[in-house]
Amino acid sequence: MAIVTDNVLDYLRSKIRTLMNDCADHIATGSAADWADYRYLVGIIEGLAKAERELLDLNEKLKEQD
Repeated sequence: MAIVTDNVLDYLRSKIRTLMNDCADHIATGSAADWADYRYLVGIIEGLAKAERELLDLNEKLKEQD
């Protein structure tokens, strides 16, 4: 069961990281249409970073239980 959990958490973290990188690349290339778009993208990055941190914390707690 631990292998399945690790795979799921790794997959989710990878997807979150990809989305974060896509938003960061969009900002870095100057593609934000205006200030509102920039703030929106920064908010997405912040939310994804928090979700990633939660996944990492969950992974640590699950490893401690094993």
